[in-house]
Amino acid sequence: MSDEELAALDKEVKKLKRIASEWASQMHDLVEDRLPAAYQEIPGIAQSTYDACQAWAEANQRLLAAQKARAAA
Repeated sequence: MSDEELAALDKEVKKLKRIASEWASQMHDLVEDRLPAAYQEIPGIAQSTYDACQAWAEANQRLLAAQKARAAA
């Protein structure tokens, strides 16, 4: 993997982590400020948070594997 590709993957991981954190913040706000009245929002926010965290985890694994392969080379 080239330096540019590794940098792009690192940038993607950081972006996905920010998105996951934003969803986690929305979940926190729901719990702190709007429950129990907004209980109907739980499934949608929970699924979006889960999906965002999963996307980050998959990209992070790709980054770690690329860094490990590069260090071994």
